[in-house]
Amino acid sequence: MTIVAKFEIHYTQFLDEHGKAVQPLPDFARDPAALVPLYKAMVRTRLLDQKMLALQRTGQLGTCCSCLGQEAIGVAIGSAMRPEDILVPTYREAGTQLWRGVTMVELLLYWGGDERGSDFAVPRKDFPVSVPIATHCPHAVGVAYAMKLRREPRVVVCTAGDGATSKGEFYESLNAAGTWKLPVVFVISNNQWAISVPRRKQTAAETLAQKAIAAGIPSEQVDGNDIIAVRHAVERALANARGGAGPGVIEAVTYRLSDHTTADDATRYRSADEVAAAWKAEPILRLRTYLASCGAWNKENEDTLLKQCNEQVQAAVQAYLDTPPPSTDQMFDCLYAKLPAALQAQRAQALGDE
Repeated sequence: MTIVAKFEIHYTQFLDEHGKAVQPLPDFARDPAALVPLYKAMVRTRLLDQKMLALQRTGQLGTCCSCLGQEAIGVAIGSAMRPEDILVPTYREAGTQLWRGVTMVELLLYWGGDERGSDFAVPRKDFPVSVPIATHCPHAVGVAYAMKLRREPRVVVCTAGDGATSKGEFYESLNAAGTWKLPVVFVISNNQWAISVPRRKQTAAETLAQKAIAAGIPSEQVDGNDIIAVRHAVERALANARGGAGPGVIEAVTYRLSDHTTADDATRYRSADEVAAAWKAEPILRLRTYLASCGAWNKENEDTLLKQCNEQVQAAVQAYLDTPPPSTDQMFDCLYAKLPAALQAQRAQALGDE
């Protein structure tokens, strides 16, 4: 027997769960002050997330997906991307979207069932939230293919959960991206749960990153609760893709501290002890501990930040609540150049004209 190929998956962590550096930090992270904006962005994301949950529970927002515990991944991706790059997200990327210029009001409108929330004023070419699992992965490949044909030095970032890596669209997208050597980076947020299905029951693969090997795509695994590790990996993958080296896959290992959505009750399928253990490794406390140990953060800083973020969130919520709802007939707009008779009748009925 002859071995024709060997493969390895490397794992990276810079800050452990106690907020201690376990190896020399990359250049962008050596000055603790440079990490403060990342910390602030994570806190802002979490406070908006908490407010959205409260709004949903009081009937002022629709079903929404929390990114609790995954803030490091979202903010790391956003801070590593260039404005001209394109984000093709799933539904837990509020941290990335906020960093790229999507407003809190737009996010609130979207989760409130108002599609105007997907008409981003700033990142005009970023894709809207994709709720169907993995169906957006082929879209990312299509955009990246267009970029390559146009010889544009831009990159697509496609995010997906661990459950999406078990879907055919994910594998097909990797195969196409690898074959055509496209400028696209796939970031897998492995939060251990595909709704109620634990990671161990949905795939026998030792890592999710290794799923890229068959497609000929470089891949790696990082500590998804270590924002430095995620940012470092995404930056390198983006640089490679931008330089013509083709796609990359990053598996960020984290934990979904929330229910799957506000329509879910995770206590039905996982234990309180498991969740409590995961809280000890969550990303915000980890970075705050590190910054405090470096003298770059203190209680006064924290109190000021919380006050500012809460004011921003409350102002956004008020703007959202004050936004007049779309008229009923708008659901029929942008469907046809000339609305068919059957839909004309439905439109009239919806408006109460019949």
